[in-house]
Amino acid sequence: MKKIETVAILGAGAVGSYFIYGLNEKFGENLWIIANGERKERLEKEGLMINHAQVALHVKTPEEARGVDLLLVAVKYGALEASLEDIAKVTDEHTIVMSLMNGVDSEEVIGNRIGIEHLVYSMMKIASERDGNSIVFNPLVTQGVYFGEADKAASEERIRAIADVFEGSKVNYHICEDIIQDIWFKYALNISKNLPQAMVNCGYGAYTESENVAALSSKLRDEVVAVAKAKGIDISDTNNGAGKNSAISPKARFSTLQDLDAKRHTEIDMFSGTLVRMGKELGIPTPYNEFTYFMIKALEEKNDGKLS
Repeated sequence: MKKIETVAILGAGAVGSYFIYGLNEKFGENLWIIANGERKERLEKEGLMINHAQVALHVKTPEEARGVDLLLVAVKYGALEASLEDIAKVTDEHTIVMSLMNGVDSEEVIGNRIGIEHLVYSMMKIASERDGNSIVFNPLVTQGVYFGEADKAASEERIRAIADVFEGSKVNYHICEDIIQDIWFKYALNISKNLPQAMVNCGYGAYTESENVAALSSKLRDEVVAVAKAKGIDISDTNNGAGKNSAISPKARFSTLQDLDAKRHTEIDMFSGTLVRMGKELGIPTPYNEFTYFMIKALEEKNDGKLS
């Protein structure tokens, strides 16, 4: 396992910006943002505004970035299928790929295209706000990236090489003994805390202020726990750190509500949509997630001007 000397980021939104912020000083010209066409031109010209500071970017096409040592995939779930060809173009035989998306199936989707052997499983814990070209997050409380080998018996070489990338940078990182379990803890957290507030249109404080919002959150999480159990994954422990948020303002609005506020389509297909599909495959009822899926899809239609 050679030292990781080049890093590429596909997706320069909230999560991608965290790694641009965290690795820019350490990697300099060896930190690349992947983009094509007009978007490439715009990012090269304008850069990004991260925590109120303008950041210049080193932008490469997928073809130019081929053979990068580490590829961080940080696109929105809805853009994943369209991004698979770019991921394949960037990846050669030695490239390590980490999917930083929420959800529980992006590694499988990417692995089906490029080979699962390229994937190191990971997840992100960050609370950020995006307004156009500007991303804001608090680096002092951002927990950062969690990663590990899905196969617990695998060599630790790749994990040590990735840890060396983040060591001495502004990226907070955690090596996981059971990354699959931790990803499912995070999935349950997202479904139970991201979605109820999006339907009610309220801040994070509603989970302690309202018995009704708290009950809805609990019912949604129970269904994730049931599906995970059927897959042999135990996420029943509500005190596990991977399933908890860090200190967050009661006014905080998470990604699904931010998307609705900005009239963007959400990642509900990755959250309740995927859970409902898995529940049907396993014979496990998921009525709260099914209702939530239809509700947020209806709110998207309302934002699109499709409802009277």
